[in-house]
Amino acid sequence: MIKLMADSTCDLSNEILEMYDISMAPLSINIDGKTFKDRVDIEPDYFYGVMEALSEFPTTGMPSPVEYLAIFKEAVESGYKEILCICMSSGTSGSYQSAELAKEYFFEENPDSPVKINVVDSKCMSHGSGWLVLKSAMMRENGATFEEIVEFNETYKTNVKHFLSVDDLDHLIKSGRLSNASAFLGKLLMLKPIMTMKNGKGAIIAKERGVKRVLKHYVQEFIKRNDETVTDFIIIGYTSDIKIAENLKVKLEKETDFKGTIHIMQMGVSVGTHVGLGALSLFFVEKKQ
Repeated sequence: MIKLMADSTCDLSNEILEMYDISMAPLSINIDGKTFKDRVDIEPDYFYGVMEALSEFPTTGMPSPVEYLAIFKEAVESGYKEILCICMSSGTSGSYQSAELAKEYFFEENPDSPVKINVVDSKCMSHGSGWLVLKSAMMRENGATFEEIVEFNETYKTNVKHFLSVDDLDHLIKSGRLSNASAFLGKLLMLKPIMTMKNGKGAIIAKERGVKRVLKHYVQEFIKRNDETVTDFIIIGYTSDIKIAENLKVKLEKETDFKGTIHIMQMGVSVGTHVGLGALSLFFVEKKQ
């Protein structure tokens, strides 16, 4: 039996988590002096509804080793012999290191345990790691072995393509993702930066003026980059405006040859803290260079 788990930045929907029995270690969010657990005692819609009125910029914290360890132990007690934990990029958070520590603690407490635990540094953020988690769940359902699933993650994790555009550059400034000068220029020209992941960290790769041009950019890049042999589903992410995500889905269906499933899922509070309202993302597997 293979247990799958992730941290809450995977941003998979509750339906997907429940359908595939995927466990989640929540990040913590500090909002005006109060601490919340992502997806446990604070939901995205509530957060995005009050976000602009907050007196201080919210901060996030990684899951503790103790939280990961509790999930490991619960899985073993439930009969799982193999555990795959897929974490957000170590370049943006200590979540991966925290899970690795939990793995060490588990085997210190259970030195003779036959259980296999593998922790993956996904090199991804948000639905990027979520893409790997969902693909792993689908592989498990289709009979793939633990080793095969681990190998897939390590082989393709740096090919999970991220595209993220934001509506409000201020959140990127405050989270250290964009310089003040670049933000000022973007606001002046009404440009929307488009980011991806490079070497496990976020990087701006383009700027487009307006939502229509952003959608066009996404579709053109998908057509050029998509690995048809691996991408059997796409994930579109959004923070506060699902209509933009739905428009992107329609464009992908009309303007590309993709015939797989296109999921639309909301970004959680941890990710939303840094990208702000109006964010739109796209995830698929690109061809190896």
